[in-house]
Amino acid sequence: MSVPTATPAARSESRSLVQDPGPREYLNLIGGSWTRSRSGKSFENRNPARPRDLLGTFPDSGPEDVDAAAQAAARAFAAWRLVPAPRRAEALYRAAELLRERKEDLARLMTREMGKVIAETRGDVQEAIDMAYYIAAEGRRLFGVTVPSELPNKIAMSMRQPLGVCGLITPWNFPMAIPSWKIFPALVSGNTVVIKPASDTPASAHHLVEILVEAGVPEGVVNIVHGGGSSVGIPLVVHPQVKMISFTGSSDVGKTIAERSAKTLKRVSLELGGKNAQIVMEDADLDLAVEGALWGAFGTTGQRCTATSRLIVMKSVHDDLVRRLVERASKLVLGDGLDPRIDVGPLVNRAQRDRVHSYVEIGKKEGAKLILGGSAAEEGALGEGSFYRPTIFDGVTPAMRIAVEEIFGPVLSVITVSSLDEAIEVLNGTPYGLSSSIYTRDVNRAMRAVRDIEAGISYVNGPTIGAEVQLPFGGVKETGNGHREGGPTVIDAFTEWKSVYVDYSGRLQKAQIDR
Repeated sequence: MSVPTATPAARSESRSLVQDPGPREYLNLIGGSWTRSRSGKSFENRNPARPRDLLGTFPDSGPEDVDAAAQAAARAFAAWRLVPAPRRAEALYRAAELLRERKEDLARLMTREMGKVIAETRGDVQEAIDMAYYIAAEGRRLFGVTVPSELPNKIAMSMRQPLGVCGLITPWNFPMAIPSWKIFPALVSGNTVVIKPASDTPASAHHLVEILVEAGVPEGVVNIVHGGGSSVGIPLVVHPQVKMISFTGSSDVGKTIAERSAKTLKRVSLELGGKNAQIVMEDADLDLAVEGALWGAFGTTGQRCTATSRLIVMKSVHDDLVRRLVERASKLVLGDGLDPRIDVGPLVNRAQRDRVHSYVEIGKKEGAKLILGGSAAEEGALGEGSFYRPTIFDGVTPAMRIAVEEIFGPVLSVITVSSLDEAIEVLNGTPYGLSSSIYTRDVNRAMRAVRDIEAGISYVNGPTIGAEVQLPFGGVKETGNGHREGGPTVIDAFTEWKSVYVDYSGRLQKAQIDR
């Protein structure tokens, strides 16, 4: 089945509504100064829907740039850590207001550099706004714990202290939201940061940093160094001045970062891959389940760590559900995400498109039944970009590679089961454990699923995507290493606990020995 596309006239009309700025030269921010890379090299940032659309050039940095940024951040830390947390938070409130004012421009920029549709990029910016307000409030709530001492005339309490320089390495799929998840809690906790955004989407994070500078964050507190993983990411990981690494990306890269960080015992927070599943019980609202599967599988063109890549369906409703799903998915419209009528944008680049197609070929060789899509969209204007048709496999078995390995594209595998226990067993049968979903009207079965599913996030009658900033975000097994982003727990990743005892008895007390 083919996927409808927007007409050239419609695409032209959508682009003419707002005049997007031309390309610019972006620079690194190191110690308050905007600078080119020491090597003088640069790389381009182009629109994956229309590669002729050049957003700008960015410094192709190296270890020497990382060292300069880490040293600047270390110098700035001495003063920033002593600024009262409520005062540090004031800069985040100002940043939130600036983000609100510029939301539409930032969203359009993000669609141009990443490809996802304009409604989603508005949501990405909104998540940064929400996180700014939420974490700014933590400036007056960096709670410690006060407990009674077992000895007389003695106080026992705890407090949080910042770590120092935090190295932040962010992915391309949420190019402003995820940097905000890391930068904002790091700053309010009293740390300084060096951020390396993804090379595919450097502009969004760059504009976020510019807004923080405008909001009054002092020189050296926030630094940004553009470049590749081997030339910037690894030097940041191993730098002795960097006390903590927060990374979002693939599980393989996360393992490498953990290994490289182990030599210095620096703290590492990892948010890694997922192979998320939606269970549909026989008593589910099938129309609602189809809506959830469509949004979960094909939103962001499947390029979310929480994307629905497996649909686990009870045998009794399989045929009806799949019929409705294919009918709806076949009507999704591919095209330039700046057109509000577009449902699905491009993949982030041609390499990702080729990777997705390689998994489709694997699925066919494994014996899965391709019932929708399965090819790149190359007709007309779509041929310029990195578009791939929404793809659905049926007859997938739990051991197939397309049911186990993360594809990170618009590919949904339908697996048929006969009971809730079997469904949960299949859902848990991957190395990952990020997000999960069950559609049912039976509260007892819903609660059993919530209890027994191995995942950091579980939805009942909702898709696997759609996290909110006020709850912890993260997963189990190879999805992470135990830390969480979002919610009050994110502060734990960016602070050290210190226990404090104040003895005003005027004599030596020996705790358990005196008792």
